[in-house]
Amino acid sequence: MRVLITGSAGFIGNQLALRLLKRGDQVIGVDALDDYYDVALKEARLARTHAYDGFTDVRARIEDRKAMAETFRKYQPQRVINLAAQAGVRYSIENPYAYIDSNLVGFGNILEGCRHHGIEHLVYASSSSVYGSNTKMPFSVHDNVNHPVSLYAASKKANELMAHTYSHLYGIPTTGLRFFTVYGPWGRPDMALFLFTRKILAGEPIPVFNYGKHRRDFTYIDDIVEGVIRVLDHPAQPNPDWDGDSPDNASSRAPWRLYNIGNNQPVELMHYIETLEQCLGKTAEKELLPLQPGDVPDTYADVTELVEDLGYKPSTTVEEGVARFVDWYRDYYQV
Repeated sequence: MRVLITGSAGFIGNQLALRLLKRGDQVIGVDALDDYYDVALKEARLARTHAYDGFTDVRARIEDRKAMAETFRKYQPQRVINLAAQAGVRYSIENPYAYIDSNLVGFGNILEGCRHHGIEHLVYASSSSVYGSNTKMPFSVHDNVNHPVSLYAASKKANELMAHTYSHLYGIPTTGLRFFTVYGPWGRPDMALFLFTRKILAGEPIPVFNYGKHRRDFTYIDDIVEGVIRVLDHPAQPNPDWDGDSPDNASSRAPWRLYNIGNNQPVELMHYIETLEQCLGKTAEKELLPLQPGDVPDTYADVTELVEDLGYKPSTTVEEGVARFVDWYRDYYQV
């Protein structure tokens, strides 16, 4: 297949591009390489995909309407995976317009590209953040998610609604994936595992929000990528049993679906840190802090639909995943 991946220099996008290239697909990678975090890391990720003849590198922002229209026209992808977005809950409080531009305007450009070029399936990144103030655990795609607590979360919920509109009006199969705290080798430096590792090795204190009582459904990168590929290969179908009197929040009469991709095993932040300390052979100095604005105390994914529809459930343990990250970090940074 010819697959367009936005965010191809990103953590998930690059690993996904590699998997698709290895199985023989052609990948058109779109990324602006912005400086939200270390551009050199993004370049190093891209260098891996450049080793494949089937990879095409397009440097553009998804919010650039002309650039995206030209990319769709020129490369004629069959399927699209939209992972480009302004990420991060806390940064959305500091810089809201970055989220409006990329996550709303940019996603609108992707939908228009899909509409005008007969795309077979659009798969896009949503987030566990959409569950917001919900307290019923585990989080289910059938739950109501109308109470986001950050602009980042609201933008991802908006993506789900925008995609539904295009599925309804134009019959475009779209599937939204709610990712749960992704970690692993080649990860993002602004995420906890990367940040903690750097600070612990440097002998600096690590910020531990909510006094370490967070629980997160940490999901290893390879498990995320496997889930995305399985979804990509199975375009969304209409739900013939959908009932407007009792509407299901995860499906529709239109070819539109939502899935959680999480490990289904929430881990307390303090255990996560202890696992990292064991892998590094060094104890962290901890700065205990209150819950940050926009954060939620716990995340826990119900992956029933992923198992039933696609026969897949993430399974990598935190102990295994953190050890692999530390091995990569020491090798990459030579520490």
